[in-house]
Amino acid sequence: MAARLEYGKLAPEGMARMTAVGHYLNTESGLELVLLDLVRLLASLMNGCEYCIHLHTAELKKMHEPEERIAELSDWRGSSAYTQRERAAFAWTEAVTNIQDGHAADVVYAQVREHFSEVETVNLTLAITTINAWNRLAIALGNYSGHSGRAVME
Repeated sequence: MAARLEYGKLAPEGMARMTAVGHYLNTESGLELVLLDLVRLLASLMNGCEYCIHLHTAELKKMHEPEERIAELSDWRGSSAYTQRERAAFAWTEAVTNIQDGHAADVVYAQVREHFSEVETVNLTLAITTINAWNRLAIALGNYSGHSGRAVME
C-alpha cells in the first residue's frame, strides 16, 4: 500500500524513539537476534503486515536461518524445527498479539517463565508490543517510503 502519510517526516521524534527501542532490544536485551526476528515475523504474519513480513524474512535469511524454520513459522506447533524456548516465545507472541481475545493466559505466561528470566520476559514482551506497533503503523498509514529497512522497523 502506498503511504497515506509520511509519518517518519511528520513525527520524526516518535519514530526515532521507536527505533531506539528496537536498537535496545537488538543490542542490550540479552535476547537472541534470531529469536527476536522470529517473534517479529510471527506477529507480522498474524497481523498481515506484508512490509514487515518481507523485512523480517530477509533479516532471518541474512542470519543464515534455515528456510524450513522461516517457512514453517505460521504453523510452528506442527513443526519440530523449534526449541522449547522458541515455542514458549511464540505462544507468548500469539497471546500478546491477540490480547483482544482476553488477558494473556496464566498457562502461557507460566510456559514463557519456564524458559525466560524476569528481565527476558519483559524484553520479549517489549519486542512483541513494538512489532505490533510497527505493523499497525504500516497497515493503517501505509509503507512510508522513507523507511530505511531494519533501522526503522526494529
